Amino acid sequence: MKLKLLVCSLAFVAIHAESFSQAFNNFPVTTQKPPLHAKHWMGITGKPLAATAGAMIFSKGGNAIDASCAMLASTCTMWDVLSWGGETQALIYNPKTKKVIALNAMGVAPTGATADFFKGKGMKYPPEFGPLAATTPGTAGGLMTMLAEYGTMSLKQVLAPAMQLAAGYPIEAQTANSIERGKAKIKEWPYSKKVFLPHLGEKREAPDAGEIFVQKDLLATLQKLVDTEELALKKGKSRKEAIYAAYDRFYKGDIAKEIARSCQEQGGLITEQDLASWKVKIEEPLMTNYKGIEVYKMQQWTQGPVMLQALNMLENFDLKSMGYNSSRYVHTLYQTMNLAFADRDFYYGDPAFAPAGPIKGLLSKEYAKERIKQINWEKNDPKILPGDPYPFEGKTNPYTDQIKNWGTKQLSMRNDHGLDEKFMEEFTAGTTSVEAADEEGWVVSITPSGGWVPATIAGTTGVGLSQRMQSFVLDAKENPFNVVEPGKRPRVTLTPSLALKDGKPFLSFAKQAGDEQDQLLLQFFLNIVEFGMTVQEATEAPSFKTLQMYASFGEHEKDPGGLILNEAMPDWTRKELSRMGYRNSYQPRTSGPINAIYFDWIHGSMWGGSSNHGEDYGIGW
Repeated sequence: MKLKLLVCSLAFVAIHAESFSQAFNNFPVTTQKPPLHAKHWMGITGKPLAATAGAMIFSKGGNAIDASCAMLASTCTMWDVLSWGGETQALIYNPKTKKVIALNAMGVAPTGATADFFKGKGMKYPPEFGPLAATTPGTAGGLMTMLAEYGTMSLKQVLAPAMQLAAGYPIEAQTANSIERGKAKIKEWPYSKKVFLPHLGEKREAPDAGEIFVQKDLLATLQKLVDTEELALKKGKSRKEAIYAAYDRFYKGDIAKEIARSCQEQGGLITEQDLASWKVKIEEPLMTNYKGIEVYKMQQWTQGPVMLQALNMLENFDLKSMGYNSSRYVHTLYQTMNLAFADRDFYYGDPAFAPAGPIKGLLSKEYAKERIKQINWEKNDPKILPGDPYPFEGKTNPYTDQIKNWGTKQLSMRNDHGLDEKFMEEFTAGTTSVEAADEEGWVVSITPSGGWVPATIAGTTGVGLSQRMQSFVLDAKENPFNVVEPGKRPRVTLTPSLALKDGKPFLSFAKQAGDEQDQLLLQFFLNIVEFGMTVQEATEAPSFKTLQMYASFGEHEKDPGGLILNEAMPDWTRKELSRMGYRNSYQPRTSGPINAIYFDWIHGSMWGGSSNHGEDYGIGW
């Protein structure tokens, strides 16, 4: 009888669309992963061993920057969907200035990488894999710049855990099996084959799960950086100058020469001059205020402003009264995200190159109010177009006629068995995340990526090259702001997040998985702010995904009306969404992996959350 009453009570809550926060108060939720708690420091990332590397640095007196660099170096070494030749972007809260800083360590298109070059090879987009997919390496420079400018330790200290891993670590099943699946591609590149396939010629050519995976060439490269730093220190250079000496060796010395030589040997375009002229940028982040909370994102060379645009629109609705994951709530968020992603797909690109994107208009609160007038409240609109933000910055839109004919390539990526597997693999490709905070007040959110398996390794450096060129377009009709040019950064999916409340850190959060990132980070944020969830509850709570934007990878396809729901979604909600024109698919876990730190100023502590799937987790003290 008691069980029946409980079931009836739960049904009553669902039918009447009460918020999750109310339901949690009545029926406390036990999360599948325990939340992390800390007073002094916390580090969360994509691999437990890499989180341990951060803890090692914290325990030796390092700050959150030092620990983040150690975790970043370790995830690169463990091929956690990235390598040392990939890209890094970070948001950093500096407690001394009480400002958020954006670190842009995204590589650029190399010499010769033009739209005509790729079209001449019969390509619709730059390739997904191989040396022609590579932008210049950014992660190494980003790590060293972050450490030099804001850290306290030496490069030798923060690289020590990664160097131990390069000398040999027990590889986990996820990466080992990824290598085995990608071995046909890996065999196309001689240096990759040497590193990744220790059992060449056997039935399984990749390492076994738990096998000690050794990367001698990468270890030698990291040792060169440390040796350069130590030599500079012996000559009387400062800590910062010594780290930048190592930076110069990577981008201007013998390491750079080998990267450029081997890239060209394997058919790529990167030159020594490309490496020497590339620079890390320290930028102003973009920000919007949502109900008193300042939410920060990288500039529009990432997809980060999508979340800011969505929040500007959503603050005009009473989301809590709709009920968590009710059909009305899902429809509202889906349509709002459609509007923001249509703007992303047309207007976002590297702001350092002409034409200048209308980011001021896109982030205008007035533009958001105008944009939501286009929402059809009865059904999905699969043909939503980019808006016109130009009047909201006092300009005339030069692309009005072009936008009228935009979006004709609306492909439905479905087969008889549901969503196309290749499309979904491309849609969720890449990335890990690093979150760290310390008692001094430093907070770091990083979403590094690039050089994932199967990667082209650059000669004897052990460095896997990025595959981020594929995020460019070749036709200005698709996006006039993101056409490939030498020296230009592609518009990427990578999107770290920071939020401040009352002038103090509130949340540090990020996730992996390509075009999913900002739509799931948006829902995670609303879970906490609107529905009162704890950070761990918010990372595990059932979410949904729109597939109506153009994928940033592969063939840049989309699934109009495509909606991935959590299997926990009740039948009546599924039926209602189908009636509204959505093409439903289902997954058992839909929320992540999201990694996040929440700052509890009432109790003077930190809460850490990490989604209940994937290998992401952290350590706190």
